[in-house]
Amino acid sequence: MSFGQGGPQWGPGAPQEPQSQAPDWAALAEASESRNRRKKWLMIGGGALATAVIAGIVATAVVSANGKNEAKNPDDLPASEEIPNSTSSAGPTFAETKPPPPPDPKEFISDAKKDKAPLSTDSLFPGKKFTKGSAVYKKGASTGTKKCADATQGTLGPVLNANDCERLMRVTYVKDGVAVTIGVAVFENDKQARKAKDEADKKGNVMSLPGKGVPSFCRTSTCFTTINSYGRYGYFTTAGFTNGKAVTAKDEKVFAIAKDLQGLAFQQIHKRGEMQASAAAGLG
Repeated sequence: MSFGQGGPQWGPGAPQEPQSQAPDWAALAEASESRNRRKKWLMIGGGALATAVIAGIVATAVVSANGKNEAKNPDDLPASEEIPNSTSSAGPTFAETKPPPPPDPKEFISDAKKDKAPLSTDSLFPGKKFTKGSAVYKKGASTGTKKCADATQGTLGPVLNANDCERLMRVTYVKDGVAVTIGVAVFENDKQARKAKDEADKKGNVMSLPGKGVPSFCRTSTCFTTINSYGRYGYFTTAGFTNGKAVTAKDEKVFAIAKDLQGLAFQQIHKRGEMQASAAAGLG
């Protein structure tokens, strides 16, 4: 009996179902492994795609923040001074302060109103000798007087009196047969001292001061003299041989010794100004 093509068939002539056979395990294992590999590659591919999508979103966000659809070139970034500073509050600022300059020593020796330190010949020229380099000058006699003209020769006395000289101090140094007397005249101010220096000439000099092992010199013989001033002080030197020999233009030794002693006078006057300036600044 037939119900049409392809339907079930019964009867002796109907075909028998095939008998069951053992499964092919090797093929099944290979098929399972193949499926696993495909699944793994699908997962890796999916992760990469997701990463690419996220990166694209971040890039789009950065570009959008710039307001354009293109990235900024590093050369187009604003200069450092154009970049706003931190909004955090700055610390307190203070104006730079500098200590006042030290007083000028010359101020204190240019006017009697400031030049108040005790003054004498021995305080201005202390000790028993003066050393400069290898040269050692022995100190001789020293003295001072308020009658300035009495300790001068020639035209210097009238010049000192005309400019109101208050005191004339003298000290003598000797070395190798050459003696030098330094005379320091004290005036009220530097204007008077400069005027006395300008008016003095070679026809007058400080009278030489012998004593304490130094014989009389430069009283009758030709000697070498210098004239100068610093602050309210005029300072003069008279240099010559202790044996009475006249000084000539060839006697370089006398000139060199006179120069050293003239330098000593300036040094000691300036030192007096330094000491008073330091005391005024609270450093002494």
